[in-house]
Amino acid sequence: MDGAVEAPTQPAPMGHVKTVPIADYGFLADGEVTALVAPGGDIDWMCAPRMDSPSVFGALLGRHAGRFQLGPSDISVPTARRYLPGTNILETSWGTPTGWIIVRDVLLIGPWHHDEGVSAKHRRTPMDYDAEHTLLRTVRCVSGEVQTVLECEPVLDYGRKHVRWDYTDRGYHQGEAMAEGVDLRLTLTTDFRLGFEGGQATARTLLKEGDERFVALSWGAVPPPTTSKEAHDRLEWTAHHWQHWLARGRFPDHPWRSYLQRSALTLKGLTYSPTGAIAAAATMSLPETLGGARNYDYRYTWIRDATFALWGMYSLGFDWEAVDFFSFIADVAERDDDLQIMYGIGGERDLTETTLDHLPGYAGSIPVRVGNAAHAQVQHDVWGALLDSVYLHSKVADHLDGRIWPILGKQVEAALKRWREPDAGIWEVRGELKHFTSSKIMCWVAVDRGARLASMIGQSAEAATWQLAADEIKEDILAHGVDSRGVLVQHYDTDALDASLLLAPLVRFLPRNDPRIRTTVLAIADELTVDGLVLRYRVDETDDGFTGEEGTFTICSFWLVSALCEIGETKRAHELCAKLLSFAGPLELYGEEIDVHTGRHLGNFPQAFTHLALINAVMHVIGTEETPDQDM
Repeated sequence: MDGAVEAPTQPAPMGHVKTVPIADYGFLADGEVTALVAPGGDIDWMCAPRMDSPSVFGALLGRHAGRFQLGPSDISVPTARRYLPGTNILETSWGTPTGWIIVRDVLLIGPWHHDEGVSAKHRRTPMDYDAEHTLLRTVRCVSGEVQTVLECEPVLDYGRKHVRWDYTDRGYHQGEAMAEGVDLRLTLTTDFRLGFEGGQATARTLLKEGDERFVALSWGAVPPPTTSKEAHDRLEWTAHHWQHWLARGRFPDHPWRSYLQRSALTLKGLTYSPTGAIAAAATMSLPETLGGARNYDYRYTWIRDATFALWGMYSLGFDWEAVDFFSFIADVAERDDDLQIMYGIGGERDLTETTLDHLPGYAGSIPVRVGNAAHAQVQHDVWGALLDSVYLHSKVADHLDGRIWPILGKQVEAALKRWREPDAGIWEVRGELKHFTSSKIMCWVAVDRGARLASMIGQSAEAATWQLAADEIKEDILAHGVDSRGVLVQHYDTDALDASLLLAPLVRFLPRNDPRIRTTVLAIADELTVDGLVLRYRVDETDDGFTGEEGTFTICSFWLVSALCEIGETKRAHELCAKLLSFAGPLELYGEEIDVHTGRHLGNFPQAFTHLALINAVMHVIGTEETPDQDM
């Protein structure tokens, strides 16, 4: 899921950002906004009022682009970090020479608050809860005494607009910040005593055993908490919300259960609740290669995520979330004659890509991109992803919405019209368009699922016509997309391997016992891996428009786990899955890639598609343990 236009790299004037390892960040979410918390207590990334809005805190990409620090004055490495069980609330424990404090960070969720009228932004069925547009941080001294420091320095519009703070009628306990030309008002409410130094709000105090303090940064209509008691109660309400939500799921009693639960909580956190869209990640421009130019904005939703998203949600019992995401996909498919590969989380079509040359980027990785030009690329897998999600939804929900049939026919006809043409492929390469085999397979998926759906609802003529067309596409793929070994290849003009062909058994292109499926999966496992982890492709065999190497794609490695299960290599699948889970960040979160040399996570974070593939892989492996094959 790369961008489509490479901007020239150039030096940036802002100082280089500190490089906290990507996987070490904690992730906060409330269904509208996300935030990343560094181990040292800094909130280095948050955008408001939506997760794809310009940043309020952007130190992730430039150290002068805004940060929000809370912690002891003389210690920068915490003793322990964890999520409160079953929640997206982060707890950081600090041990100092003089005492201990515990900091909790949360984006508050509260009761539904649109009963006075109809919300202009919510398009899905109202729930009992809603985002409160408040970032809350609490601190409690549990023993001894600790000198504690608060520093809140928002810099709006990706670090370009400095704020001015003013006290409110609450005196030293509340300030408001605004920046010229930006329609966003921030309110900082606390029982610390605040001072303002330029664009920074600061507080310093000695906390003694039993002391509790809070600080709330808010930007919406819901009043923030004004006392520690109220802050505690609202944090507790949010914790219970997450725990009640998670309890709706179905999780196997297995040692890997926590990875499934953390993935579910992360995917829920990446879901923009007003529309049901799932953002690919919380961040933009985190590099796929440190110091390199493979840096893209992932705060949007890709149609190709649809099938895996629905599969993951349904398999874990989150049917309502699956229906909401499906409804978002149906909305844009019904609206647009030419379905894009990706959309804004509000359904926006125009995701114009620009570069922010004033930012140095994470670890000096430039250019820093906002927007994503890939929205205008030609990629032929989009129709298959949509139709497969419709098919899955219809089977699980046992119902096909009346508006779906016209959408379905339109997308099948688009696949039939375009399947013979080359495209940019699933990896959005920037070189010459090719007849990518995986794109052809997804066109087959579109027509095959269309035929099945037509048959289900009694449209027998279309079903017969589309089934014949699907057979024609399959014959073409098997004639031109298979090498002399019987391996599915990257595109029609090469023998090169491509990890996207691991999807062939998962979408049932051929039976799982077909020798071409087995040969393809094993060829990728043996020849397209580094230390067992899967590359998308060999960069020296693929004209992707870039130079240099890239990390292994964690999505593809989890696909390999699922594919190995499909062909009966269950022992190998279990071992690879265990290895991949061992690479999880300290909070069980994943980026897009894993560096083959260092094990560092790379790319935007946390990555929805990686967590979706994790759910698919883990459920595959657990399924084989319940019905073991002979090689286990």
